[in-house]
Amino acid sequence: MEHSPNAQGSMSLDQLENTALNVVDALCSTISMPVELILRPWHGTRYFPVAVRFFSAVMMILLPAIAALMDMALHIVPFARVAPSIGLFGIGSLSKLYFLLSLIHGVRLWKRMLHMETEIHSQYEGPPLPFFKLVPGRKSFWFIRIVWEPAFVFVAAFLLANLLIFEPGLGIFLQMAALSLLMKNFIGWYREWQYLRVLLDMRNAGPIIGKLIHDEATEDELSQIHLASFPKDVSPDLKQAAVDRLSKMFSLKDEVPQG
Repeated sequence: MEHSPNAQGSMSLDQLENTALNVVDALCSTISMPVELILRPWHGTRYFPVAVRFFSAVMMILLPAIAALMDMALHIVPFARVAPSIGLFGIGSLSKLYFLLSLIHGVRLWKRMLHMETEIHSQYEGPPLPFFKLVPGRKSFWFIRIVWEPAFVFVAAFLLANLLIFEPGLGIFLQMAALSLLMKNFIGWYREWQYLRVLLDMRNAGPIIGKLIHDEATEDELSQIHLASFPKDVSPDLKQAAVDRLSKMFSLKDEVPQG
């Protein structure tokens, strides 16, 4: 079936947006996974995709090595005095904690995989930590995910780094993880909103297209879906054919996006 250039352009832009969202989501998920293993201890078996698990594990292997190499490089520069990083815990400590939690969660998730009846939805991230039930807006699932959890990680990283409990490198990484967690959760909310918004758009466009065939649609109504009224000398058969084609085009254009 042929489509107008505008419809093809709109589809291309929608595909570009979905691709960009997928890339940003994957990147943010990889960076924030070490934090989410702590914040969401009861996540489902499919909450973290396999690719995210792999790249996050690679990241947690490389980061301590990169930090050690940078520290060594700074100390071998002639005539340069570099203050050592002060703190009880560094990137290496987070890496060890990450793999320990991955092992613990791996055993838990493996049991769920063998006994699928014990899990209602495999992509559910699980409830938030108990103390988030005491904060304002606690009844909103997305408000906790988008606002409170990233804010908690960011502030905790800032304070603990300034109290010399975390080394500066660990504090900076956790702040980046907090921002990544915010963006990841926002993308999740945006996709749910987009799903419902597309359904509403399809429902609202139907009556306007129906009015178009009887010349009852006003210019304001047509402008909402970017259409113009028919010329007065168009035959009823041609109007019906045009409306049928418009209905198919809008159904294709407003197809519910898949994450």
